[in-house]
Amino acid sequence: MNSKAKSSIKFSISIAVITFVLAAIFSIISSSILGDVIWLVGLLIVFLIVLLGVVFDMLGIAATAASETPFHAMAAEKVNGAKESIVIVRNADKFASFCNDVIGDISGIISGTASAIVVLQISMIFGNGDGSTLQIVLQVIITSLVAALTVGGKAVGKFLAIHYSTTIIFFSGKVIGLIQDNLKVRILPKDKKSSKSKKKQTKGKA
Repeated sequence: MNSKAKSSIKFSISIAVITFVLAAIFSIISSSILGDVIWLVGLLIVFLIVLLGVVFDMLGIAATAASETPFHAMAAEKVNGAKESIVIVRNADKFASFCNDVIGDISGIISGTASAIVVLQISMIFGNGDGSTLQIVLQVIITSLVAALTVGGKAVGKFLAIHYSTTIIFFSGKVIGLIQDNLKVRILPKDKKSSKSKKKQTKGKA
């Protein structure tokens, strides 16, 4: 088995583990929060979860559509977020996989579960139990609304990601840079190409 295949398998396993952990965390948090709020706030939370999925879907597409060339001039001028943007573009496949497949898919699943909780809350207000006509109608309406917002939002996100990929990735790079610098948490992998170039420069000077 070659190194690329091994790297792909390791990444796939790590993504699966991360997805399992994040899905469990999001599910527990959303269920616990929705259980303590009124249905109107719960519905707002559902829409926020949908928005989260749309935004991350846009980020993943922007990473694959962006070119690293515009960021080199910024990096040369030491603009904050430029180096992080280059790393995002160079690891576009992994970044897109995390944004689209992990966060995007989890958001879709959690929004479905959350909407079911909201439907049950509304049904209980009117004294209708599980399986009532009202609950079925509400389930259809809210599920259809969530689906429409998800598909429509992602369509808009795709348009923005393709036409404004540089701006989106640069903003993402700045945010990630701030998090890494202030919280000392590494989100992006180290840039191997820049590390190799630095080593070559050091050897040349020696």
